[in-house]
Amino acid sequence: MKKHYITPVIVLLSIFTVLLPSIGEAQLPISSGADSIWVLQIEGAIGPATSDYIVRAVQEAHDSDASLIVIQIDTPGGLDTAMREIIKSILDSSIPVVSYVFPNGARSASAGTYIQYASHIAAMAPATNLGAATPVQIGMPSTPVGPDDSADESDTATGTAMERKMINDASAYIRSLAELRGRNVYWAETAVTEAASLSASEALQENVIDLVATDLVDLLRQIDGMSVDVGGQVVTINTQDKSIEYHEPDWRTNFLAVISNPNLILILGMIGIYGIIIEFYSPGVGIPGVVGAICLLLAAYGLQLLPISYAGLGLILLGLALMITEAFIPSFGVLGVGGVIAFIFGAIILVDTDVDVYQVSLPLVAAMGVVSVLFIGITLHLLIKIRKKNVVSGVQIIVGLTGNPVDDFTTEGMVKIQGELWRAHTDAPLRKGDEVRVLSVDGLTLHVGKA
Repeated sequence: MKKHYITPVIVLLSIFTVLLPSIGEAQLPISSGADSIWVLQIEGAIGPATSDYIVRAVQEAHDSDASLIVIQIDTPGGLDTAMREIIKSILDSSIPVVSYVFPNGARSASAGTYIQYASHIAAMAPATNLGAATPVQIGMPSTPVGPDDSADESDTATGTAMERKMINDASAYIRSLAELRGRNVYWAETAVTEAASLSASEALQENVIDLVATDLVDLLRQIDGMSVDVGGQVVTINTQDKSIEYHEPDWRTNFLAVISNPNLILILGMIGIYGIIIEFYSPGVGIPGVVGAICLLLAAYGLQLLPISYAGLGLILLGLALMITEAFIPSFGVLGVGGVIAFIFGAIILVDTDVDVYQVSLPLVAAMGVVSVLFIGITLHLLIKIRKKNVVSGVQIIVGLTGNPVDDFTTEGMVKIQGELWRAHTDAPLRKGDEVRVLSVDGLTLHVGKA
């Protein structure tokens, strides 16, 4: 039954293991023709998978001699590190990059706004919006104080030193992008400090974007003949008679999106630990240990993709160490329960971001804690049950058995127990033929007495 349960897991993890070494070699399909227009897509939260996809796609577009890159955006925001990697690839691009909030009803919030400002051309579809670029780690800014609140002005209006530092850094970053592209600097700062947002028409009026287009065809028609500064050189965009190539996220992007899910990382980590513990308790099979090692490696790979809290990571590692130690040195659950507690607290503070998509699910953490406690409880129950069983091997099983002296002796001599000869010690003289009982064992010497 146990083997049937584990087999599908082994197959799945084996596939991941085969794919993992080739991740660095995965490539987007190269265009079959030159001077094509590449259309990329950012949909959902911006994370490690998104940045990897965009960075690789921009590089492949250069290798295939594409004339234009269009990034369709519909995002609520995402991780700061992933956003900056995307912006770096756009700023380093020798091909004009157009960011286009599409389709109707889409948004380019938070990190998406920064990408809009970084692009050579920024466009939006009708019924879309952008803005709300306040760093998500600190949320909305504090409410401005009134004339009667001067006593708390330093704490309420400006927030903590860390909050001010983060807002100032974000403001300077988006301001530099706005100055680079000649867009509205004042509103860019407002989007950061006040979480301001604009509709498509308002963004065009405020010089936040360059145009409003109903669809991709309309976008390409409007930008045809526009001149943009690309790497210090003026480039005139030509969209006529160009092939349009859609390059959607490939298997690598999908894999990274799955493996960078903190909830999956925790599940893989726990499976890995349980597999190793089971291997320690029943050595020789190998299957639990192999599955556990694979899961731990996948969890470690996913962790390095995320902005993690070192305190949370330290607690998780401590928890894992304590649970593994429980397998070597049974402590009647003290080490195991301590490991579970450390693991739970570490999991809660593991990911250092407030982006909802990359938050650890508290119900999942609670469920894993309950499962871990039950696992340790069952293990302890089995150990106690084993301790209460009669000894069935070793020299101790001879205690209580009866036999006969080989010869007469007063203190020490030889006795035959179940056909085996043993050196024996007695407190009373014994004669050949007497029935004796084993009272205790000291090394290989039996302490016997008359039965």
